[in-house]
Amino acid sequence: MATAHDGDPVNPGADLQEVAAVTEPGNHAAYAAIGTGTGASKRPAARIRRLLSAEGAIILTALACAAMLALPGRTINAAFINDVLVFIDGAHRITFGQVPNRDFHTALGPLVFYLPAAGYQLTGNFGAAIPVGMAIVVVAFIPAMIRILVSRLKPSLAAALGIFLILILAAPINLGSSIWYPSFAMFYNRIGWVALGLLLVMYLTPQPGRGRNDAADALAAVFLLLVSFYTKATYGLAGTTFLVVILLDRQQRRWIMAALLLTGLAMIAIEFFWRGTVQHIEDLRAAARVSGGHDVASILKNLRENLSDLIVFAAFALAAIWQTRSFRDFLFSGFCMGAGLAIINQNAHSWGIITLYCGAVVLTQKAAWLQQGDEGRTAGGLPLPAGALSLLAALYLSPPIVHHAAALILHTSLAADKAGQSLGLPRFDDVREIDPPGGEPDFIRRYLDDIISGGALLQALPVPAERVFVLDFVNPFSAGLGIRPPTGDTAWFHWNRNINERAYIPPEVLFADVKIVMVPKTGINSLPLQALYGPFLSARFEIVQKTSEWTIYQWRQAKAQSEVQ
Repeated sequence: MATAHDGDPVNPGADLQEVAAVTEPGNHAAYAAIGTGTGASKRPAARIRRLLSAEGAIILTALACAAMLALPGRTINAAFINDVLVFIDGAHRITFGQVPNRDFHTALGPLVFYLPAAGYQLTGNFGAAIPVGMAIVVVAFIPAMIRILVSRLKPSLAAALGIFLILILAAPINLGSSIWYPSFAMFYNRIGWVALGLLLVMYLTPQPGRGRNDAADALAAVFLLLVSFYTKATYGLAGTTFLVVILLDRQQRRWIMAALLLTGLAMIAIEFFWRGTVQHIEDLRAAARVSGGHDVASILKNLRENLSDLIVFAAFALAAIWQTRSFRDFLFSGFCMGAGLAIINQNAHSWGIITLYCGAVVLTQKAAWLQQGDEGRTAGGLPLPAGALSLLAALYLSPPIVHHAAALILHTSLAADKAGQSLGLPRFDDVREIDPPGGEPDFIRRYLDDIISGGALLQALPVPAERVFVLDFVNPFSAGLGIRPPTGDTAWFHWNRNINERAYIPPEVLFADVKIVMVPKTGINSLPLQALYGPFLSARFEIVQKTSEWTIYQWRQAKAQSEVQ
């Protein structure tokens, strides 16, 4: 028999009262009349209204956010412009028929590039590529979000957590950043956190009367796992680990097994078309060799930045576990904290352990079920006033909801006004940079100026500019000028993140299809990369132009062919 400790919202006392009332001889006729009268119709109608209220809030919020992202058709940026250019370059590569991990190296999943590519294909505008891609993501999450949240949480919690997660997805800021630093940089982390957060809610069993549907649960989990794995594998591994752990729950074992099996089959089918899994794993291993470990200082920094959230979550966990007296709830709380800290230690944002917020809502719902069953005292607990934890959970979600809503509204307003300055390349008119509070740092201003001067130099070359490689963080010129990118190179270089002097792509592989190499004087990684690849460039390439900002190399054979022509 199910108990409240198993996660089901059962109420034995209420059930016994109901049975006793029905079996009273004098009540048979009354209950028969009620069953065919307006009372029976009101109860389902009220239940439908309650369900639709959460569903409606989720759908309306998601569609509004998607419209706010897509309709202006511009990218407004104030931070991490080099990261944003990585995704735009990836979208450009895909339009030329390249496939991630087959034609260029990347430790990120292919969805990170196919999403902006979809946005670009729909609009023909690189400024709209990432916003429209993220709008697609927001809409795609609606069915899984509704299935998971509405079937497991009471309407107020389902609506609150749904709005919270949608705004995490939609808000164009790096987690933990001020709203005055809009950027689509590292959007994949927001996707991964939301997918993992929804999987955590599946710790709860669906509520009776809300439609237990193992097939729907399995399909929702498959969607979340596939999105996680093909965006950033870290989140997929965490989600899979969590599902394996909750196999201990016999009531949910069937859909979990089906989800894991279907995910495996789907990945086999995807590999049949992609054929990049082996190289993707190798690229992941290469990045792990460079930056897989973290020093104690960075771990302590992340703990400090998230200390308030950790304390609040611990309070929720203690209050809920005091009610449920469940060891499984204790393990669940530990997973929310441990997995969240492990992931954020790999990420480039210091705030934003989203598993804590989702876990707090889950534990709140568990405690609410127990109070409804009036089993807190028999378990030795001292229940909080009814609804107290739910109110506290809503308050816990409120600051991030307001913050990310403000960030989205600000970006939409700036994009509609065509604020800022374009990056200066022909196809980047709607990729626009605004000054953050305090003004643009001198280094970033020089970096942006060099993009303009580099584009002018390439357009003035006596030979067609194609298969250009930039010996720095990212190549803005292939997409910005609409020229053919090389194959066999990398989406980006980040020194001591995915490359160092011990782990790097051999130059014979990296430059195999490159005709022109651009080496900036003011670069993000240019100095260590020049030390690493400079000897190869001197041997195989020739300097064709040198300015105060750039040195341009051309492959020797290509130069000989151009002279013959």
